[in-house]
Amino acid sequence: MVGGGGNKKVLASFVVLMFLGIAVYFRLWTIDYRVSSDETELIRRQFDLANREAMDESAEWRLKYDVEAERSTKCMNELKQMKGSLEEDRNAANIKQKLVMLQKENIALVERMEVLKQELEAEKLKCSLH
Repeated sequence: MVGGGGNKKVLASFVVLMFLGIAVYFRLWTIDYRVSSDETELIRRQFDLANREAMDESAEWRLKYDVEAERSTKCMNELKQMKGSLEEDRNAANIKQKLVMLQKENIALVERMEVLKQELEAEKLKCSLH
């Protein structure tokens, strides 16, 4: 029976070790659970903070975009006005150029008319002398 008492000691030791193992496991589980719940709260706070920062940055970039879009629209309107003004200036320059040409043509015609008047007077004198 010496062998049977040894089995009981081994069985009793095994039961004690199982009990201690379970106790250690539960102790570790409760520690891990507390750390996990604290970490969960910390992670949630970090996520909320990161989310707010991302939203702030997004709003900042949207504001920059809106400002640049407004500037771009303003520049486009100014460019259109300048283009219209330039076309008006070109039209005015064309009109001035045509006016100068017409004035030169008018001067040439007046000179030609004077020449023709002189020729007419000369012909009249010839006719009256004959």
